[in-house]
Amino acid sequence: MTASRRLQNRLNRERAILDAALKVFAAQGYTGASMDAVAAEAGVTKPTLYSYFPSKDSLFQAMMLGKRDLMLDVFEHPSEQGMIADLLVFAWAYADTVMRPEMLSLARLIIGEVQRFPEIGRAYQASGPDHLLRGIMRYLEGQRRAGRLAFEDAELAAQDLWGLILSAPRTQALYMPDALPDRETLARYIHNGLRVFLKAYSTAPEADLQQLKALEDAPSRQVTHDA
Repeated sequence: MTASRRLQNRLNRERAILDAALKVFAAQGYTGASMDAVAAEAGVTKPTLYSYFPSKDSLFQAMMLGKRDLMLDVFEHPSEQGMIADLLVFAWAYADTVMRPEMLSLARLIIGEVQRFPEIGRAYQASGPDHLLRGIMRYLEGQRRAGRLAFEDAELAAQDLWGLILSAPRTQALYMPDALPDRETLARYIHNGLRVFLKAYSTAPEADLQQLKALEDAPSRQVTHDA
């Protein structure tokens, strides 16, 4: 077997383990999840699992960081289509990740455990939302340096961005798991949130809002991201 094939096999197995971990953590919570259960779900032996992740904590962090990296991909590798397209791609990547039933279940279980085990909440915050926030801040600061955005506090601008695009439907979904929003509803929140964000922070709001409207009105022209 070639080195590249061995590497691909390892990456595939790691991805399978992380997918299995999300299912187990979402079903059992952090305290209830076990490495045995993850190994069984992933179809690997326990020694194999420990060769990839030496502890439950390291597995949990890798799982959360992987989701963060997926959401931030467009900000780490901006497209040639510019800031408006990047923001729209990010918004949908964010929605498609955090609105997954497994991610919502995991968030509910973490919320239920933090009173007794505050370290679980800190681990969740550090490996998920905090890393995501820093990635958004880096991108927005780059756009400020380029003259596309104007703000004094990058953290507040980043918090505004993700709060505006998805806070309301995600909060509803956390407490009403039997009433998840459809794609049309998510689009309504995402597009409105981006419009409000651009009105507040864009240095050329009229032009940017026109570009956003064009992207919204052209579903056949899918916004692409050149990785």
